[in-house]
Formats: sequence, structure tokens, C-alpha cells
Amino acid sequence: MFSAQRFVDAPIPGYAQSVILPAPRHAYTFEEYLDLEEISGIRHEYYRGEIYAMAGGTPEHAAIAAAITMMLGRQLGGTSCRVYSSDLRVRVLATGLATYPDVTVICGPSERDPNSPTHVTNPKLVVEVSSPSTADYDRGEKLLHYQQIPSLKAVLLVDHLGPSIDLWTRTADGWHKEHFDAGQSIGLAVIACTLSVDDVYAAARGA
Repeated sequence: MFSAQRFVDAPIPGYAQSVILPAPRHAYTFEEYLDLEEISGIRHEYYRGEIYAMAGGTPEHAAIAAAITMMLGRQLGGTSCRVYSSDLRVRVLATGLATYPDVTVICGPSERDPNSPTHVTNPKLVVEVSSPSTADYDRGEKLLHYQQIPSLKAVLLVDHLGPSIDLWTRTADGWHKEHFDAGQSIGLAVIACTLSVDDVYAAARGA
């Protein structure tokens, strides 16, 4: 059984604040990571033998993620697509990253990691609500990981300080970025949904 006592505070690229990193061993197996997730009170990412504690979100961050989950859930009712909260574990098989997007949409049956039935591998859309401590990672390295998922058609990156939302959509020519500000609506054609930027941030103002 994995022991969480091996972790110490230290910074990592893409995080401005202190997070918990592995001790010098730097060779944890995916199975050890799964053991940790079963006993830990916080969520972790796994990548290349390292286990990273995920930064805790602010009330505004949580409110935005919940609002997007609710808005998409209403529009996807009666379809083959289902929206999931940040409790859902996603694995990028091409790179090995295991993580928890803030919001995930899967259309049709979920496909599971052959090494972990608790991790899905076929999201169609993922949403990340970025904070100052995670923005660089979410919009850089983590985005590149997500773009290696064959089933993924869109990534929504939401600035929790906003109003500012980026939509990355997979096209025949690669990934295309669109930016949205206050007063605009975001057409998520890949799941036939629409989000109002103002409605998304109205949820945060009430947090």
C-alpha cells in the first residue's frame, strides 16, 4: 500500500504556489498512484512516475465549474452525451497523464483505462477553470496533453478572474483557437451546446 508520507512541499513549473511533490525517489508506478488516490483526501495528477497534488480551487473557481456543468447538463439532456464534474478521472493514454478536468463531456459509452477502470479515456470536451497558480500549466503543457486524446474535439479554458474564455477546437487542419469576452456566446458545435460568457461569470459573482 502506498504511503502519502513520502510527499513534501515544493514548486513545479506552471504552478506559482506551493504544491506537494514526490520525495527524491521519482519512480512511482501507476498502481502506487492509484493506491494513493484511494486513501488521500486531496486529488493528485500522475505523469512519468511523479505524483503532483492538485491546487485547491477558490469559491469562484468552484462556482464557475459548477455553473458550466449545470448549463451543459441542461442542454445535453436526452442526448447520448453526459457531463461530469471534477470527480471524474481522465487518462491520456498517449502521454500517461492522469488528471481530473474541472468539467468533462463524454458522448456514448465511456471507455476505460485498461490499467484502471476508474479512469476514462474518451472525453469529447474538457473544461479547465484556470487560476493564477495554474494558468500557465493549463494553457501550455496540460493543453498539449489533452490534444493527444483521439476522441477529444474541444477544450474550453476559462479564466476564473474573467470574463475571458478560450475555446480550442480540433479541425481537419489541427487545433484552432477562438477567444470570447463579456457579452459573447460560445458555440460548442462538437456537442451542439451554447454557453453565454456573462452567464458563466454571473455564477462566480454569487460565490
